[in-house]
Amino acid sequence: MYKVFVNESPLILTNKLSDTTNNNYFLLNGSSINDAISALAKKKLDIAYIYHPNHEEILRKFAKKIPLVIAAGGVVTNKEGKVLFIYRNGKWDLPKGGVDKGETLEQAALREVEEETGVQGLKIENFLKTTYHIFKRNGNYKLKEVHWYAMRTSFKGDLVGEASEGIVKVKWKGPKKIKKALENSYTNIKILFKD
Repeated sequence: MYKVFVNESPLILTNKLSDTTNNNYFLLNGSSINDAISALAKKKLDIAYIYHPNHEEILRKFAKKIPLVIAAGGVVTNKEGKVLFIYRNGKWDLPKGGVDKGETLEQAALREVEEETGVQGLKIENFLKTTYHIFKRNGNYKLKEVHWYAMRTSFKGDLVGEASEGIVKVKWKGPKKIKKALENSYTNIKILFKD
């Protein structure tokens, strides 16, 4: 089972029919996928399911219908145990971005965090998880697959948001401020702080 978020509503890719009810069940074909995404985007449904019997094939087949954008990012912690957040599009988020040709996921994650925040001296500790969400670009839906890494740094310099990416604030946040930021964040970001 995969959870793909459309705005904040889950689109579940599943190989189990028992998960679904008639009005929120869609087949794995182009028009059904667009119907499911549209219903979620317009808030006509709170949750939708895309069914395919083969679990190993479902994500690959889904990504053939909706163009896949692969990205990588970081949950960055400093020496004080604070986590690095960015603020853009009216929400708190974490730094991430697309993978350039010839880059590994890890290289992309490190580069994107540095470009979006100005933080240097980053070291990857471990892989955290992969999240999925749907976004619209030039009138077309796209599936974004983000590979998240736990990172550490001892960086003490100025935080500089990448203006061309719409980042208006970059902040280190401790536990109380993280909790507050997550109230105005995305479901996929909240998931990273649940474990």
